[in-house]
Amino acid sequence: MSQPSASPSRRKALLALGALGVVYGDIGTSPLYALREALAGQAGAAPSPGDVIGILSLIIWALLSLIAVKYISVVMRADNDGEGGLMAMLALAVPQAARPGTVVSRGSYALVVLALLGTSFLFGDGIITPAISVLSAVEGLKVAAPGLERWIVPITVVILLGLFSIQQRGTGRVGALFGPITLVWFLAIGVLGMRGILLHPAVLTAVNPWHGLQFLLRHGTGSAVTLGGVCLVITGGEALYADMGHFGRNPIRQAWFAVVLPALLLNYLGQGALVLAYPTAETLISPLHQLAPDWFKLPLVILGTVAAVIASQALISGAFSLAMQAVQMGYLPRMAIRHTSESEHGQIYVVLVNRAIMVGSIGLVLGFQSSSKLAAAYGIAVCLTMLITTLVLSAIARRLWQWPLWQVVGVCGTFMLIELSFVVSNLLKIKQGGWVPLAIGGLLLLTMLTWKRGRLVLAGKFAAMSLPIDDLIASLQRGGATRVRGTAVYLSTSVGFTPPAMLHNLKHNQVLHDLTIILTILALRSPRIPDAERLEVAELGMGVWRVVARYGFMEQPDVPAVLLACAAHGLAARADRVSFFLGRETIIPTRSNIPLWQAKYFALLSRGSQSAMEFFKLPPNRVIELGTQIEM
Repeated sequence: MSQPSASPSRRKALLALGALGVVYGDIGTSPLYALREALAGQAGAAPSPGDVIGILSLIIWALLSLIAVKYISVVMRADNDGEGGLMAMLALAVPQAARPGTVVSRGSYALVVLALLGTSFLFGDGIITPAISVLSAVEGLKVAAPGLERWIVPITVVILLGLFSIQQRGTGRVGALFGPITLVWFLAIGVLGMRGILLHPAVLTAVNPWHGLQFLLRHGTGSAVTLGGVCLVITGGEALYADMGHFGRNPIRQAWFAVVLPALLLNYLGQGALVLAYPTAETLISPLHQLAPDWFKLPLVILGTVAAVIASQALISGAFSLAMQAVQMGYLPRMAIRHTSESEHGQIYVVLVNRAIMVGSIGLVLGFQSSSKLAAAYGIAVCLTMLITTLVLSAIARRLWQWPLWQVVGVCGTFMLIELSFVVSNLLKIKQGGWVPLAIGGLLLLTMLTWKRGRLVLAGKFAAMSLPIDDLIASLQRGGATRVRGTAVYLSTSVGFTPPAMLHNLKHNQVLHDLTIILTILALRSPRIPDAERLEVAELGMGVWRVVARYGFMEQPDVPAVLLACAAHGLAARADRVSFFLGRETIIPTRSNIPLWQAKYFALLSRGSQSAMEFFKLPPNRVIELGTQIEM
């Protein structure tokens, strides 16, 4: 895709093909279970023809209104230098929220909490998607090979173990196969859908939205359970926006209208036609697999399982990216982030996130045992995330795009009305499993808010103990500190103040290196920073230099690389020849600044945080840590 010799049209086609695998894997596997769950919302094994047509109409217009119109046409306009996702949207709507140590105004705080809550639900989505996608695909054995039904759960667990075990090797080579395999999947379900439509061509009348409205009016509040199943057809919609930076807006749109939307519509209509032609309990077990001829049932199970693994991979990779963004923006503690590709910045591996998702996904499979039971846990996370995206979008449309109030209400209000109906319908499933994503989202939100607040309190305490750099230089000019040979690098969170570790060294050892570098890493609201704008190097006098390195929230700081780049600015320093002085805080929880329980939780998070030495890629044998105790 990156070959310079490729023509623009060929490159666009390859990008669209790649988007099929990464962006549309989740929504592409929804036909495995979505219509089945929507039909299960009606009592009895054989829903009436009018109900089938009505449900199909709701499915069609959910895809068109929330995916084709909302995400493809509107939300993808809210890009942050080409990047998408709720964290990128938050940085766009509330710029100060993207910078660690920056206080957010009261008027924007609710928006920040909403965006963080939506991000938390996306993490939950990353746990549920591998479980339900792979399990629903393997459940096709009930149709293709009934004798293997008792092995469905063990096979699913083995596949998930294999999927998570290969994450540390990177997904670059495997990712090259995602697009073609997913294309085969979409072509297969599209052809099967056409085969089903021929069984009952009258199903095409479902494209009329009046049938969906009639269904809602006919069943009233009883249609809420059905809506909980209908919303499963839009799972993965958030990936359209979150993965925009990987492929660009146009290739994603082209893949949607050329392949994904036609294949999905044909398949859902085909499944509905099959149910109309053969309204039996056996058909309702798995309408998708029943569409296939006998010779293709087992290959369809295998192809569906591979497609489910691809869909899971997309969500896992997305969780890695979300974790890195949250760390860079100061909402999660530092954690080990490993790049698995020298050329692609987005290919990363986060061991802690991988383990958490693996344990959660396998635990859900073992706990729920079937995709039908898991569907109750799945829908609420998807719908709440979409609703939150719409709320943040309305703020962007009003503040940045300068839309008039009537336009914001008309466009975003329509989306909210549809999404609220889905949210309410899924709230009925809290006892059946809907509590799972709510619990995951609540815990992650609490973690991010606690970490952000704790770091702000620490920053305030450090500021109170700090000395302006100008005062330090003036003090050095008056003498009093013994200068020793060598180069020292002090990491600082504030540009204008002396790092606490430097003050401790001066206080206790009363020495300062001949060449002293005060290095500040700044995280900005942009995803990536051009190399020409990354560094700011200034000589302050008395052998003290200030270096400011700027990084975007999609980038990981690399201090050795920063020092090498300083040579172009007249400052010669190499990571293997300098001494790094780091501060290490020990948190003592008190009731002085934040609630005691939150202070204790922050202290726990702080102890589990990756050390600055590892996070900034510092040579272990060149690091000196100076500890201090902080009450909070």
